[in-house]
Amino acid sequence: MIKKSLILFTWVLHVTALIGIALGYQDFFVTKSPFTLLYLALVLWICYPIQSIKKVSLFALCFIVGMIVEWLGVHTGSLFGDYFYGDNLGPKLDGIPYLIGVNWAILAFISHSISQSYIKNITAQIFSAAGLMVILDFFLEHICDYAGYWHFNGGAGWWNYICWFIVASILHAVLAHYKLKGDRNTSLHLYTAQLIFALGLWIIISI
Repeated sequence: MIKKSLILFTWVLHVTALIGIALGYQDFFVTKSPFTLLYLALVLWICYPIQSIKKVSLFALCFIVGMIVEWLGVHTGSLFGDYFYGDNLGPKLDGIPYLIGVNWAILAFISHSISQSYIKNITAQIFSAAGLMVILDFFLEHICDYAGYWHFNGGAGWWNYICWFIVASILHAVLAHYKLKGDRNTSLHLYTAQLIFALGLWIIISI
């Protein structure tokens, strides 16, 4: 019952935000993005669930790797391109929002679980899970400026997606090696809610 309620409210948050933005209340809803990400982390923690030392350690690893690669990306431009973070993702560490590291961990965990549930070959699992992360990033890139998340000078290029895929594949290889297991249903809802929000917002701002 608790799991179903948490998942239901995940959809309420995303659908309400889309409706609110479509009605012209974007300044209210996009600034609440940090709270939404924290809520997604809470849902993952409870429903995945993350309750063993192994899972906590793997989550922390994904967070740290995410923060490091984003720091390199922002400060050197060598990974994802020339970009910087806006103000709508909460507090930052040297220009990198802490929640970006959290988001890397959330996406790694849920894409791993989805891929693992449908694909048996380990190599195919790793690459398909990395592909799921890149797909979501692709749609997020089209709303990031509007939402005040991050800004690419000249837009996100092909190198951004290649680097995303490489880093994500490395993370998924580690998760596969340590045989991470999680709830498929929770993962599907968390992934789909974010994907539909990004796609829906892209449509709204394109009209």
